Amino acid sequence: MTARLRAALVAALVLVAADARAQQPAPTAGQQSTLDAVRARGLVRCSASPGIAGFSQADAQGRWAGLDIDLCRAVAAAVLGDASKIQVVSTTAAQRFTALQSGEVDFLARNSSWNLTRDVSLGVHFLAVNFYDGQAFLVPRRLNLHSVRDLNGATICTAAGTTTEVSTAAYFRANNLSFTPVIIENVEGAIAAYLAGRCDAFTGDLSGLAGIRRTRAANPDEHVILPEVISKEPFGIAVRQGDGRWGDVVRWSFYAMLEAEELRLTAANIDEALNSPDPAVQRFVGNSGNLGQLLGLDRRWAHAIVKQVGNYSESFARNLAPLGIDRGLNRLWRDGGLMYAPPFQ
Repeated sequence: MTARLRAALVAALVLVAADARAQQPAPTAGQQSTLDAVRARGLVRCSASPGIAGFSQADAQGRWAGLDIDLCRAVAAAVLGDASKIQVVSTTAAQRFTALQSGEVDFLARNSSWNLTRDVSLGVHFLAVNFYDGQAFLVPRRLNLHSVRDLNGATICTAAGTTTEVSTAAYFRANNLSFTPVIIENVEGAIAAYLAGRCDAFTGDLSGLAGIRRTRAANPDEHVILPEVISKEPFGIAVRQGDGRWGDVVRWSFYAMLEAEELRLTAANIDEALNSPDPAVQRFVGNSGNLGQLLGLDRRWAHAIVKQVGNYSESFARNLAPLGIDRGLNRLWRDGGLMYAPPFQ
């Protein structure tokens, strides 16, 4: 290839990239950015499952808790200085992306697997993975099943609008197995159907199955999770396309929880860290550099997240560890996991 031809190709690629960027929708002069809208409203609106133990679940008093709820609280702490300034919008799996597209919620952190189709065709932009999971199967112990292959000919419950519908069909077809799907409108209904004995198995994310077994079954020992994990389910954080400024705020609010764990900063010691001699800690808490200004936030935005919500490890220990869920792939990279925050520089 000649130098002239290479130069022409590079120029063409630059024009294509510029055109692609130009096609991205963005707030017009008459529209508020999501960041400005959140500030004006004084609340961060978050999508949540009607009830997935450890991720988003309301108690009898209507107080929400879970890993996804903690991320919502972290964004509120970063933007509004108060982690309690959130509004939780309960959505079914089928409704969650529409709620984000329509502006009913400000971002999505709701056990939503990040895949190519969702990323490029729904008008949403995935920012990061806040939990690595995979699909598995919950079955009654009395059936004496030991493998997914033992489910040949079984009836299997799952919720509509989830990736588990497609993954189950693909797995059974690839392994020359048959099954009868029982598709229920929402997760709550699907769980109830399984526990009522309407199907031989319930399939969903492994973490969700652990929560069902521990918190919903009358006797957890009467149910077992089969050993096979048949898919990759990276739970992604998503915003609407075309509002990169808001996307940056949500993304780095999550990364702040990971970075705090790596720096060994917790809700209990974050105030002491204000006097730390460590340059990385000084940048994180806002004593040096201009990270908050770059995001359009207060310089103490990351300090507020850790002070009011905690780091990722604290959130995991509070919400998921009680369900018997091991961190596994969700450990920090230095501990053999996949969780990794880009440098705070």
